[in-house]
Amino acid sequence: MIHVCSLADLHSTVASTGASHVLTVMGKVEKAVRPTSVLEANHMRISMDDITEIAEGFTAPSTGHVEDALAFIRGWDRKAPLVIHCFAGISRSTATAFMGACALNPGRSENEIALRMRDASPSASPNRLIVSLADNLLGREGRMIGALDQMGPPSMVLEGRPFRIDLE
Repeated sequence: MIHVCSLADLHSTVASTGASHVLTVMGKVEKAVRPTSVLEANHMRISMDDITEIAEGFTAPSTGHVEDALAFIRGWDRKAPLVIHCFAGISRSTATAFMGACALNPGRSENEIALRMRDASPSASPNRLIVSLADNLLGREGRMIGALDQMGPPSMVLEGRPFRIDLE
């Protein structure tokens, strides 16, 4: 299963879930100190800002970022949970978890995954650029973006609460 959290909840989420892998998706990845229980090889850091279009001085999510994240997620052995986090646990991490769940379950409905995410996290607001890039790479033909629309608007918070996405 995939757990999603903020940077502030990273260590407690890894400890409480027994996660073996961590995927950090945020601008200043050096702020993410790897939990000691996670091997260095099992911690991927992808530096991108939480924006949905190119802006000077910021790193927009790119196809390369999404390809790297998907390769890491697909390489995860699934023997223990994976934790995906960003700074606030609301946008980049939820988009990455959503695309991971779609990639690992190619026959599963995007709407079902998105609605289960909404049930698990009222504040989830997946970054649309990340999801759009993943939708393209996974050949989902716009269904992942459509599923975000089905989720409805998120509850407004400054930091998301940790939650999990079941893969089955």
